[in-house]
Amino acid sequence: MKKYLVTGGAGYVGSVVAAHLLEAGHEVTVLDDLSTGHREGVPAGATLIDGRIQDAARHLDGSFDAVLHFAASSQVGESVVNPSKYWENNVGGTLELLAAMRAAGVRTLVFSSTAATYGEPADGPLTETSVTAPTNPYGASKLAVDHMIAGECAAHGLAAVSLRYFNVAGAYGPYGERHDPESHLIPLVLQVALGQRGSISVFGDDYPTPDGTCVRDYIHVADLAEAHLAALETATPGEHLVCNLGNGSGFSVREVIETVRKVTGHPVPEVVAPRRPGDPAVLVASAATARDRLGWTPTRSDLAGIVSDAWEFARRRAADGPAGA
Repeated sequence: MKKYLVTGGAGYVGSVVAAHLLEAGHEVTVLDDLSTGHREGVPAGATLIDGRIQDAARHLDGSFDAVLHFAASSQVGESVVNPSKYWENNVGGTLELLAAMRAAGVRTLVFSSTAATYGEPADGPLTETSVTAPTNPYGASKLAVDHMIAGECAAHGLAAVSLRYFNVAGAYGPYGERHDPESHLIPLVLQVALGQRGSISVFGDDYPTPDGTCVRDYIHVADLAEAHLAALETATPGEHLVCNLGNGSGFSVREVIETVRKVTGHPVPEVVAPRRPGDPAVLVASAATARDRLGWTPTRSDLAGIVSDAWEFARRRAADGPAGA
């Protein structure tokens, strides 16, 4: 058994990873200020510390084997209008976390990075050597943290893995997406199926794709969690390993909508809206590095399965009402 600190472990991905760590027999402490996370999202068996990432130095000591770092501000639109929040939380907070880890002698880190570091790529599938050109402060802050971690590895021997997520989706039992505001396609379409919104907006239907709508790479959150456990075993002192996490193929906006219709049995009205600035036609990952270095291959790549898990979670939340929201 090992002991892990999970920052942001009350959020969507953090809670699923914390659950997987507990199921593997490890001891888990979650550090989360619950500003976007949810107390009920912390798995039973984990210890919750209500605090910010900047508080990590108060709680880290040599008894911890590693840190899994999910705590971040993550709304692209908000980052454009309030960039200082993203530099303070994502960059400044991680800088303090790295210092706390160094002082405590905790020498292994798995970092929640993002495909937003690549910006608007012209081609794909994207590899870890593709050009990084983020188009918003959120992506820029995550890329800055990747650079910080690389420096920490080189200078101080940190063993670190940055996992760049593409479109995370699905649910894992009681753990699923509950963002406010919600910006991800699958939960938004499920809200239409639940009658919580009247229609789903399709932002552009004239892209150079088979049906004219954007194509994205969707990865099941449980597959993502398994990659984090593999990264803990792979992390090597002095090395900063970067891995894309995706399925290597994509689904269009209209494919997602049609899949939701089939899975839920509900009509999902759609409204075509103008393209959003910065939306690339296709954003798909090559996960070859994760396969080769982590020994990881996603096993839940079926879109209907991903949607079905998300649908079960959304239905439970709707049935629970405001208390379970």
